Amino acid sequence: MNSKVTLILRILFGLFLLFFGANKFGHWITPPGEMTADMQNYFGALMSTKTMTLVAIVEIAAGLSLLLNKYASLMMLILMSVSINAVMYHLSLDAGNTMMAGVMLILNIVMLYNYKDSYKRFA
Repeated sequence: MNSKVTLILRILFGLFLLFFGANKFGHWITPPGEMTADMQNYFGALMSTKTMTLVAIVEIAAGLSLLLNKYASLMMLILMSVSINAVMYHLSLDAGNTMMAGVMLILNIVMLYNYKDSYKRFA
């Protein structure tokens, strides 16, 4: 892939992760629509076990690692679990708002592909 395109995607994805990770602490973006009882139960469980705090920290760390281009290959592996869980949540509980989670998953896959040479030394 073209290095300029990769650079732009890396910076945009880093800003995306930094913004949405920080939003989990600041709550300046409200979720669209009403939450169903299943959604409230799910988020209640995530909040009571501090899992959402961990997700926010992972997103912020991944965003910073992409922006600084330090340890980004490791953070993309760690972030993949967050990306897949976000997509699965939206597909099962909030199908109308799947787009942002899908974008995150696609960008995560693109970044994993971009850092594929980093993973070869462990094979």
